[in-house]
Amino acid sequence: ARDAGRNSHSPYSGFKVGAAVLGGSGRVYSGCNVENASYPVSLCAERGALAAAVADGEKTVDAVLIVSDSDEPCPPCGMCRQALAEFGKDMEVILVGSGGKESRFALSDLLPESFDAGFLSEKEGRS
Repeated sequence: ARDAGRNSHSPYSGFKVGAAVLGGSGRVYSGCNVENASYPVSLCAERGALAAAVADGEKTVDAVLIVSDSDEPCPPCGMCRQALAEFGKDMEVILVGSGGKESRFALSDLLPESFDAGFLSEKEGRS
């Protein structure tokens, strides 16, 4: 995660973030934030790492490590929390700030009422 963060493309915010996800297979996949002049096109490090894992065939994620260049550990944004929840609502979320300060959470504590496919099934009358 730290190495990936060093490759961050963050010319607008100057805020470098790296992430690594631990797939259910035991393999680790990394990503970094990639900013764009059109901000909505930007990609968070967590979703970049998740995309790499899925592209390699992972179906579940056991943990995510997020390293930023801020002093305090930086939690994932709401969009990333929801994206991660698709692959493991109880995954461990490990946050590390630039000085080494660390925080740990279960993703379900950071996103207690995530949206999931069950809502779609209910809408269609399936269960």
